[in-house]
Amino acid sequence: MRSVHAWGGVLALATGLACAQGGKPPKAEKKSQPQEVSLSCEAVYLPARTTWTRLVRIGYDQQRVRTVQIDGVPVYTFNVRDTVILTSTDNERIQIDTAAQTWSSDFRGAATSQGRCERR
Repeated sequence: MRSVHAWGGVLALATGLACAQGGKPPKAEKKSQPQEVSLSCEAVYLPARTTWTRLVRIGYDQQRVRTVQIDGVPVYTFNVRDTVILTSTDNERIQIDTAAQTWSSDFRGAATSQGRCERR
């Protein structure tokens, strides 16, 4: 079940980054206007020690996270716990912490990844 409070973490991410970069916080939009945050995550995969850049797009409105895309592919199921988005794609279980701006994943025990994300 998607948490009603999760959009707050995504909104805080967008507002905090805009303020930190000298911009103004985004103005509140109408409910029908979805917003989107894009993150570029540099994930280091072990045991191969390779780095992949993963593009994450998070669509949200004033009530909750509505959509998640990873590398341009929509994920059809995801859960939100506070500021963490939990999902999977191609047998990779993924956790994206929007507050800490981190990525972690697990390929069913065969490989793992961790990395930092930054707003695009």
